[in-house]
Amino acid sequence: MSAETLVRYSVEAGVARLVLDSPHNRNALSTALVTQLHDGLASAAADPTVRCVVLGHEGGTFCAGADLSEAAGRDPGALAVDRAREMTQVLRAILELPVPVIGAIDGHARAGGLGLVGACDIVVGGPASTFALTEARIGVAPSVISLTLLPKMTARSAGRYFVSGEKFGATEAAAIGLITVAADDMAGTVAALAADVAKGSPQGLAASKALTTASILRAFDQHADALAEQSAALFVSEEAHEGMLAFLEKRPPRWASA
Repeated sequence: MSAETLVRYSVEAGVARLVLDSPHNRNALSTALVTQLHDGLASAAADPTVRCVVLGHEGGTFCAGADLSEAAGRDPGALAVDRAREMTQVLRAILELPVPVIGAIDGHARAGGLGLVGACDIVVGGPASTFALTEARIGVAPSVISLTLLPKMTARSAGRYFVSGEKFGATEAAAIGLITVAADDMAGTVAALAADVAKGSPQGLAASKALTTASILRAFDQHADALAEQSAALFVSEEAHEGMLAFLEKRPPRWASA
């Protein structure tokens, strides 16, 4: 029996489209979805006709972050290490791709899903887009994904949204640098941008993109291992256990004020 398709891949007119297609769990970053996303990125990199990648989604959520349901029956420490490693690798794969990646988002992005947003070169947010960094509410932190978010967001906005967990829309996301543009016609705006990017030469696109990602990749080299260790340690802590249990049980955690 073939594996379930969680990431759809297609190519047309020089544009590769990767669609997160796991709406039953809000496109959460399960091991299977991350593996298929890697495969799609590798396919785009290997195709000489591809000039850009559009990363989109099926359903009302772009990506809800880590798939907490996979914690059942697994050693928490091993799961935490695997999760941090997977997140680091997929973000780096987007950054190192020799063609630009355009995020096409018209739904909710949460936690690790925002790491994907930060890794994209261009991001268009539609009117249904909402964003939130909710890690602190379940006892963890946006450790690994800070590598792609902090270079894009303003310092003041990071200081606010990293700790508040509050939700904001596409207009605010564009104002603070998290996304490139908020558009009423997300699909049309993405198509126009992809058409413009597709006019570039393979060499020109690769070299130009590399100029914009070099400092972020240096930060990965310097800090990714330590941040992955921090992420894993937080994940297996008593507070995180309570926070994730409360999330799954749809109740406030013990530390929440009445």
